[in-house]
Amino acid sequence: MGRAEKLPRAFFARSTLAIARELIGMHLVHDDGSAVRSGRIVETEAYLGPRDLAAHSSRGRTARTEVMYGPPGHAYVYFVYGFWNCLNVVTGAPGVPHAVLLRALEPLAGVTERTCGPGLLCRALHIDRGLNGVDLAGEVLWLERGSARAPPPRIARSPRIGVDYAGEWARRPWRFFDRASGYVSTRERSVPKLRACLRT
Repeated sequence: MGRAEKLPRAFFARSTLAIARELIGMHLVHDDGSAVRSGRIVETEAYLGPRDLAAHSSRGRTARTEVMYGPPGHAYVYFVYGFWNCLNVVTGAPGVPHAVLLRALEPLAGVTERTCGPGLLCRALHIDRGLNGVDLAGEVLWLERGSARAPPPRIARSPRIGVDYAGEWARRPWRFFDRASGYVSTRERSVPKLRACLRT
């Protein structure tokens, strides 16, 4: 697989909402030393803690959330429901716990499992808590620009999924997705076809 242009550090040190939108269509790549797996990002969610009650950092600065307070451009990987790992991209300024959750991918290379959800995405790309804090501009897990020949994503937005407990914050339209993709984690009315993810 040819090496595309990696996203520079400066890309992550900006508005978290802008980053969440602009990550749609970018590629996520994991080289674990034995295989290289990659996918095109088709769904993200922005979390703007600590005021955002849907963000982990709203509960305070802990060992679990420490990486979100560090420099941008690093991975925040957490474990939920005793089974799933989820990958976030740390964004914004150091000391400000903002992050973007990667929710779904379209498989590109080395991926044979389903990728239509944050836990499925991590399982398919072999991403676990051992990668928590890893530099996303490094040689193990990174983000790169998509092909200039690929059609541009048809970006839509909606409230985030599964955060009803967050009150008014649950209504913020901070989920972004490519409405032309069949790999988004929840079927949208604007995607007339059956999700491709259900067929893999």
